Amino acid sequence: MSVVPLLIESDEDLPFQDHFLRIRRLRHPAPAADDRPTLVFLHDSLGSIRLWRNFPARLAEALGCHALVYDRRGYGESAAFGPAPRTVRYLEEEALTVPAVLRAAGVGHCVLFGHSDGGTLALLTAANEPALVAAVVTVGAHVFVEDVTLAGIREAQHQFATTDLPQRLARYHGPRTEPLFRAWTDTWLHPTFRTWNVEHYLPRVQCPVLAVQGEADEYGTAAQVQAIVEQVSGPAQVALLLGLGHTPHRQNPEEVLRLATNFLREML
Repeated sequence: MSVVPLLIESDEDLPFQDHFLRIRRLRHPAPAADDRPTLVFLHDSLGSIRLWRNFPARLAEALGCHALVYDRRGYGESAAFGPAPRTVRYLEEEALTVPAVLRAAGVGHCVLFGHSDGGTLALLTAANEPALVAAVVTVGAHVFVEDVTLAGIREAQHQFATTDLPQRLARYHGPRTEPLFRAWTDTWLHPTFRTWNVEHYLPRVQCPVLAVQGEADEYGTAAQVQAIVEQVSGPAQVALLLGLGHTPHRQNPEEVLRLATNFLREML
């Protein structure tokens, strides 16, 4: 599935509440795209628009849909974090803003495609706003904390202190790099976060869900995707990808594109 250069791509700063968010719009020229849900991509705890690479465009082209990709506050080229410190409920709090961001960007009915933190946000948003979300695709989402997750974050801390990881992240986040990295690690490794759990939201997810995870995910086990598909109310599928880690859409984009396209094509 190669990208035909038909999509119209534009980046802009979207005024939102008391700050701005960098967004990327991908518009498909086919008239039918106006009648289909918009694909919305929600990035991970260290992610950004640019770290998605061309994956959103490829999926939008394959499905004949418009797409929206955005940097959450504190990430990429969006405004820096606000003065309030991150709480252990930051994902539940962020999920409450997703519908408002979509309204500000002129997006109505949508499909949410989320990676890691973004996958959790997609599920929480679908639970909170069932009329808004036509379907959800998660990649490496978390609905509770596992020991392997915390071990992976401690290893990321070590790499941040001993390798060129800060410089590599700074290509995407600039001066926001250290604050966002600390916000992620300090929150997840705080003792009170060990009991964080959002499984009680899952029965409120009524739309179809595809839960994708790498079998060798360094931040979670298959218990995450099993919990998702067993507890959501709508139809759900698991795709556990052998030999892949926490970023299968970058490690094997062809396979994730195939899975997502086949899953979503049935409902668009």
